[in-house]
Amino acid sequence: MSAITSPLKAEDKKVVTAALQGALVDLLDLALLGKQAHWNVIGHNFRSLHLQLDEIVAAARGHADTVAEREVALGGNPDGRASTLANTSEVPQLETGYLNDGKVIAAMTDILGSIVRRMRERVAATEKPDPVTQDILIEITQDLEKYHWMIEAQR
Repeated sequence: MSAITSPLKAEDKKVVTAALQGALVDLLDLALLGKQAHWNVIGHNFRSLHLQLDEIVAAARGHADTVAEREVALGGNPDGRASTLANTSEVPQLETGYLNDGKVIAAMTDILGSIVRRMRERVAATEKPDPVTQDILIEITQDLEKYHWMIEAQR
């Protein structure tokens, strides 16, 4: 079996694929948590939050695919298995059961805020080793910051 070669030096590849793998875990967990909240939200703002959460989930899934494909293009191996997410995710988790709209807003604000912080760290880490990956991460961070603002504004 042949492997995908990387255009990056070995030490740069290690930094960049670690950043991409971390982003992948964050984005996949965000998609799962977004759906969990989508299914269980209740309250006066149910409909608008229900629809907004679907937008966040769709964006997270699309960005996760971009991140995973970039990792492969650099000779890495993305790992989006449930067990990997369970063992490595740093994303704050939701409570189970019905979630009042206010709790969803607070939780999603925290979830998106934590992911944005890590994404900004990844943007900084990839600046020198791979500006192409950095550009992808900047675009994702821009989207996540928009969703963070839109959720937080409902507090």
